[in-house]
Amino acid sequence: MDEVSKKPDHDSQSDAEEHLLSAEGQAEGDKEDGDSSTQWFVIHSYSGMENKVKRNLEHRAESMGMTDRILQVVVPTETEIEIKDGVRREVERRVFPGYVLIKMIMDEDSWYVVRNTPGVTSFVGMGNKPTPLSQEEVDRIMSRIESDAPRVKVSFSVGERVRITEGPFAEFTGVVDAIDADKGKARVMVSFFNRETPVEVDFLQLERET
Repeated sequence: MDEVSKKPDHDSQSDAEEHLLSAEGQAEGDKEDGDSSTQWFVIHSYSGMENKVKRNLEHRAESMGMTDRILQVVVPTETEIEIKDGVRREVERRVFPGYVLIKMIMDEDSWYVVRNTPGVTSFVGMGNKPTPLSQEEVDRIMSRIESDAPRVKVSFSVGERVRITEGPFAEFTGVVDAIDADKGKARVMVSFFNRETPVEVDFLQLERET
């Protein structure tokens, strides 16, 4: 089956993704010797091929005797609650489409194995040098993908008219005034006793007004 080849949509990146990609440069070729420490790096792949690249990397590391330097390959995913046509379902989505994380000891040989793995287009880095993630970035990404609480997909935006489906204000309509993605809640301005009243509502209790 042909894989879809497209670059990630930077306009839809979350703040975490934008921070992760801030070190992205022109890393298309030059080898760089590294030190003997284990670090996390980010590699480009074609969007839709992330899991295939992960399998390719793990197979090559094992077959070429590099498992002591290529230690772990991760395709960051998270569980997301999606509400469509009134039906709630959980879906798994990639956090950084088109990117794969790899824990490795960077040297000339390990660089060569990774860079020449089918599906890998480049390392993310400054100029031609692969740039490792900071421990803070690694911790933030890992805590996100290891979280037991699924994220709620926000299908509406500030200023949009919505209908409240549950709770004391069920069937009220109003305008989204603010969104708190971390808490999974929105503040909606509804007309109550002829007065605009702010109501905090869970994302799962809202739907776009049609």
